[in-house]
Amino acid sequence: MKLVRTSGRGQQAIAALTDRRCAPHERVLPQARRIVDSVRRGGDAALLRLRAKLDNISSQSPLRIPEVELQRAWESTPEPLRQALKTAARNIRAFAVRQRPKNFDLKPALGVTAGQRAIPLASAGCYVPSGRYPLPSTLLMTVIPAQVAGVERIVVVSPHPAKETMAAAYLLDITEFYRAGGAHAIAALAYGTPSIAPVDKIVGPGNAWVTAAKKLVAFDCAIDMLAGPTEAVVTSETGDPASIAADLVAQAEHDPDALAIVITSQHLLVKSVTAEVTKRARGNKIATAAITNHGLAILTRSPEEAHDLTNRIAPEHLTVDSAADLAWVRNAGSVFIGRWSAQPLGDYVSGPNHTLPTSGLARTRGGLSVLDFLKLVTIQEYSKEGVQQLGPTAIRLANAEGLTAHAEAIRARGIDVGGARD
Repeated sequence: MKLVRTSGRGQQAIAALTDRRCAPHERVLPQARRIVDSVRRGGDAALLRLRAKLDNISSQSPLRIPEVELQRAWESTPEPLRQALKTAARNIRAFAVRQRPKNFDLKPALGVTAGQRAIPLASAGCYVPSGRYPLPSTLLMTVIPAQVAGVERIVVVSPHPAKETMAAAYLLDITEFYRAGGAHAIAALAYGTPSIAPVDKIVGPGNAWVTAAKKLVAFDCAIDMLAGPTEAVVTSETGDPASIAADLVAQAEHDPDALAIVITSQHLLVKSVTAEVTKRARGNKIATAAITNHGLAILTRSPEEAHDLTNRIAPEHLTVDSAADLAWVRNAGSVFIGRWSAQPLGDYVSGPNHTLPTSGLARTRGGLSVLDFLKLVTIQEYSKEGVQQLGPTAIRLANAEGLTAHAEAIRARGIDVGGARD
């Protein structure tokens, strides 16, 4: 784990952190474009050909996973794991229910009603990776908010879904599950094929190919966000070195490109954490690669500088010392408070979503939520009295903008607004 200071030569490494826009997906965009275009033109034939070539799945293997296979996966899952999936699902669902915005009406003037209705999308596609690790938790995190929102058709795609992932799908009553992945699966969800109807929105993390494909289809099909490598930052003055190191190594094992950073003004804490990280990463090849390439211990000149730097980095996962630190946190995907709040708890069972913004996107949005599957549709209703109340004001504004037909549309209601011509 490399030690850098916020002064001197460390400034170059820190600048790279705060402007990390060269994501891995940029390198594969040209190839991903060819794949997306191929599926868009060639439908099932192209999808099955690419699935065989890139996912190593026989073209004879059914695209859609039979419901009986999902059921068998659930029935063969050990009871302790079934209970773990149920507990995680219950907490995720409860959190999403509290997140759902309420419909409302208000009356800004006599005879005028303005309101909001939260209307679910008709369909959503959930991408569940199945590369290095089985990820049933990602299926729970992407499907449950869509269910809470009221999305009628929820589709799951995954190239090599593990038994545990299929068991999670059965638990959530998912029946439309396709064995396909990569850019070709994203294209199928966005544009449709004879076997897969297109969806309104695609959500879920994936590798560089998946992310590149989501970027390419984003103007034709809504997406949640472009996901980069996992990021873990711990900003601490008084934290426990072993707990800090454990969280950094835990997130680092996701991906050799993962970011693992501790930020502090305490020199002794930096030394203790770096020693612990080295010890805990030993034997974990992926975590070791991430720590070696992207692990940083940043020593600042003050706690305030540490806070400012953390917000500039805008990390996916952030751990702080206490609830008082929330006063300075502005940019983070999800915040963990204190030594007992292990970041992996948020990956599985806390309830908040683990599909989080990376690459600085936490400056402008939070994690996946029920809001990603809803449209906030506004409504307005006027009575004759309401037009008499607000019509003159609207006409004056329309005249000021030179939009005379706007003003006449209000007058056409037969309302006498006389003096509003000025």
